[in-house]
Amino acid sequence: MHHYFFFACFALGYLNLVTATGFVINRSPLRVASINGFSWANCDGESLPGKIQSLTILPDPLIFPGEMTVATILNTTVPLTSPIKVQVTAEKEFMHEWIKIPCLDNVGSCTYDNMCDILDQLIQPGQACPEPLHTYGIPCHCPFQSGTYSFPVTSFYVPNLPLPSMFSKGDYRVTVVLSHGDQEIGCAKITFSLAVSFSNWP
Repeated sequence: MHHYFFFACFALGYLNLVTATGFVINRSPLRVASINGFSWANCDGESLPGKIQSLTILPDPLIFPGEMTVATILNTTVPLTSPIKVQVTAEKEFMHEWIKIPCLDNVGSCTYDNMCDILDQLIQPGQACPEPLHTYGIPCHCPFQSGTYSFPVTSFYVPNLPLPSMFSKGDYRVTVVLSHGDQEIGCAKITFSLAVSFSNWP
C-alpha cells in the first residue's frame, strides 16, 4: 500500500489557469517540493478482511529530493487472487469543498480492473522480487496468501517527482478500495498536503 502513496502524491501548482471546477491547466514544468500532514485510516471501520495495521512515513514534511523512511504492516484474512480490482478516488479541497480529480493517463480517480496484470508488467513473472521485498520475503506477484505482511523500517532516497498536468498545491485525500469479484477486501483513506516548486527540467 505504501507504493500507492507515491502514486497518489503527484500534483501541480503555480502559473496555472484555474477552471470553474478548481482544476488547473499546467503552464510551467513543476515538481513535488514537499508533502506534509500525511495521515491514513482504514475507512471501513476495520470490518473488511484486508487492512493496514500500521503505516509510518517519515519525516514530516517529506522533502523532495530527499531521504524517506517507510514501515508498514498489512494483514488479510483471505487470499488475494487474480483479478484484484483497485478503485482509486482522489479529491482536492477547493474553496472548502472536496472536488473529485478525474482519471487522466492512469492518474487520479481511476479504476484498475486487475492489479495482478499490472504487477506482471512491472516485474516479469519468474524474476526475483526487487529489494527490499526479496529480503523481507514479501511477494510481488499474485496470488497473495492470507496472513500478515510486514515491511520493516527502511530508508531510501527519493529523487525529484514529476507532476501530472492538472493538480495544484493544497490538501488532498485519496481513497483506495481493493476487491475481488463482488467481495470488497479492503479500503484505506490517505490525506496529505502538497507543496510544489518550479522544475529546471527542459
